[in-house]
Amino acid sequence: MTGAAQRAGFWGVLAQRDFRLLWTGDAVSGIGNGVTTVVLPLIALRELEASNFQIGVLASAVWLPWLIVGLPAGAWIDRLRRRPIMMIANAACAVLFASVAIAGLMGAVTYSHLLLVALLTGTATVFFQAAYHAYLPTVLAEADLVEGNSKIQGAEAATRVIGPSFGGLLVATVGLAAGLLVDAFTFVFCFVCICLIRAQETVDRGLGAREPLRRQIALGLRFVAVDPYLRPIVVYGTLLNFGLAGYTTIQIVFLEKTVGVGEFGLGLLLAIAGVGGIVGSMIARPLGRRFGTARSVLICQLVTGPFVLLAPLTTYGAGLLWFCAGGMVMIAGVVSCNVVLGSFRQSYCPPDRLGRVVATSMFLLHSTIPLGALLAGFLGDLVGLRGTMWIMAGLIAPCGLVLLLSPLRGVRDLPSRPAISLR
Repeated sequence: MTGAAQRAGFWGVLAQRDFRLLWTGDAVSGIGNGVTTVVLPLIALRELEASNFQIGVLASAVWLPWLIVGLPAGAWIDRLRRRPIMMIANAACAVLFASVAIAGLMGAVTYSHLLLVALLTGTATVFFQAAYHAYLPTVLAEADLVEGNSKIQGAEAATRVIGPSFGGLLVATVGLAAGLLVDAFTFVFCFVCICLIRAQETVDRGLGAREPLRRQIALGLRFVAVDPYLRPIVVYGTLLNFGLAGYTTIQIVFLEKTVGVGEFGLGLLLAIAGVGGIVGSMIARPLGRRFGTARSVLICQLVTGPFVLLAPLTTYGAGLLWFCAGGMVMIAGVVSCNVVLGSFRQSYCPPDRLGRVVATSMFLLHSTIPLGALLAGFLGDLVGLRGTMWIMAGLIAPCGLVLLLSPLRGVRDLPSRPAISLR
């Protein structure tokens, strides 16, 4: 593993073989996931004539596993090697998405099948994400984590642009089932990339390997609950994810039913809005250097958050610019914050507690996503799609105030080590 002093010019951490494999595999599977965000709800909407509430239930099912296995997943990951967990998760997702594609080609897909696949792939994602974020320090030196996270966030932003537009193109040309076959292949590709990584993990996770599972879970919860920086960051993320879950659940139905956008146009609009993610990943490090990591997070959220209120103004024709502008600026702010906060968490937490802290944070951050998705589906039937967009945008816009009222307001940079130690 090479450090910051050994980076290779323009490519930076991508010059390091193991990180390049990890990054490439995740980026390709991210494109498949972007395809699925368009294809899966369209299958339910068009093939099964699902209601707005059923679309919300389907979106909720993807995130429900975070509430069920989110906490024990982190404790288990601290006891085990992370790479095999990521490999198993990718293999499971490939098989599950392929099953829906095959059923679709045979005309045998059902809503129950979609729900089951959403739940199981969501479960696999819980383990993959907790292992992935805890595994990153294995392939990168601490000095490279900020750049590595920036590259990861940039790739995720790019896949949010490429995936939905590609999904819209696939649906318009070869049909819904082909989109999920593409997604299945991307998980196979990611599986192969992870297999080729050479970095060796440390088997002994310290005290975590000998502690009872319940104590490990409790330790992760306590660490997040009492830490003056992690606590407000998690509260902010939990509120933001609640609003974003409802917003993203209903936006596809809103654009198709209310605005009247077709398949390819739908993918194109999501791609244009997603460009903000690429911008956010690119400006995160320069903003952090110029203003400090803590201040850059505050600036991004307080300035960009209110722009989401433009999206509900969307109409067909020139009015589509409202959706593009609102989504682009809002996503830029979210991604920029994610780059900084992801790097902060990985360098801030003790290595033998990282899996638990990551899983605990993600459990709390994702706990409101099923509720937000369900609420959006319910409101879509109750007050209409445009009204639901207004409600969800109104929930997203002020979330940055939580960070403004936290210790981040009084410091230039986020700390590199916690002031507390829980054992």
